[in-house]
Amino acid sequence: MAKNLLLSSRTSRDIDAKIERVLNGLGNPEPPIRLEDVRALLNLDLKFYTATDPGFAEETISRIRVATIQVYKRPTLLIDAIKKMSLKALYLPDRKRIMLDGDIPEKKHRWNEAHEIGHSLIPWHDDMMHGDNTHTVSHSCHEQIEAEANFAAGRLLFLRDRFLDEAFSVDPTLASVRKLHGIFGNTLSTTLYRFVECVGVDVPMLALITGHPHSTKRKPEFDEAKPCRHFIRSPAFMARFSKISEIELFKAVAGYCGPQSGGPLGATDLILTDDNGENHRFKFETFFNRYDGLTLGTYLQPEQLMVAVS
Repeated sequence: MAKNLLLSSRTSRDIDAKIERVLNGLGNPEPPIRLEDVRALLNLDLKFYTATDPGFAEETISRIRVATIQVYKRPTLLIDAIKKMSLKALYLPDRKRIMLDGDIPEKKHRWNEAHEIGHSLIPWHDDMMHGDNTHTVSHSCHEQIEAEANFAAGRLLFLRDRFLDEAFSVDPTLASVRKLHGIFGNTLSTTLYRFVECVGVDVPMLALITGHPHSTKRKPEFDEAKPCRHFIRSPAFMARFSKISEIELFKAVAGYCGPQSGGPLGATDLILTDDNGENHRFKFETFFNRYDGLTLGTYLQPEQLMVAVS
């Protein structure tokens, strides 16, 4: 399960300034942004690969680090890394080339491509991609650079503050997320992710991206200890509800979801306890798009303590 990692204000500003220059260079386009225009502006190449394609292995990769695996002019090592780590995309700084896994569904290409564009825009990521020994590629460091690339991708695909304006003009519901998904041309999952992080700066909000929550619809590989693919917490939610686990949230969501094969699965109010032991009411709703279970939880109000009077 991946929890969203919030960046420091300084890092966010630095990355956002780079995205602003790109959008200005494109004449501040209307949504949805065309990534082929972004690649043309940045002189980036795009190529697709499959982990089983021998033609890809014939290419010489000069020097690249894929996570913690060093590759020195040995393309077969890169193929091995792709297979072992289930990589869906990568960026080759030496060639200014973005590589996308052609085996994954086409609708997921957009986010993966924007993520790699993010790597290309952040200068300090080149050192990591080249395997600079002055940097320590620890697990936390890897998480940090991935979070930075995700932030850049989000700001690019959702046109910086254009999405903020749109998101704050609608109700905090999954119907609104679906509407914004249509406007900006991104997947429902990435739109939900961005919606929670933007709208939930001051209001506690959360989202879960899972398989189908209903017990009869779960896949054989479902893991009760790790039921969520993503647990997205807004800044306000992190500040006040940091002790709540994905396991207890998923169990609560599964309790109200029906077994429908697609569309709305259910909605209800749930009571969550904050870090001070006080109860609060949230509105929860879940939608299944036949790939992911998308759950949005939005803060409503403090839960009043009922006192019996004799």
